[in-house]
Amino acid sequence: MSKAKELREMGDEQIRLVWKDAAEALFRLRIQAQTEKIAAPSEKKKYRKTVARCQTILAERAALAPAAEPASAAEPVPAAD
Repeated sequence: MSKAKELREMGDEQIRLVWKDAAEALFRLRIQAQTEKIAAPSEKKKYRKTVARCQTILAERAALAPAAEPASAAEPVPAAD
């Protein structure tokens, strides 16, 4: 589910939820790795990549958002005397 193509089709809130879930799972795996042996160490890598994908997609969208604003909104507001 964490493929970039699938994430790009989601809305911002859905991506944030996936990000939060992956971050929490990664945290639990890190704690588990400190206290006991992990059954599947590759899970940590999977969740790290998911978190990074979510952050990247949200950053891309944030960078494109100001460019999508109309030109009239970018005009400076006259100062009140």
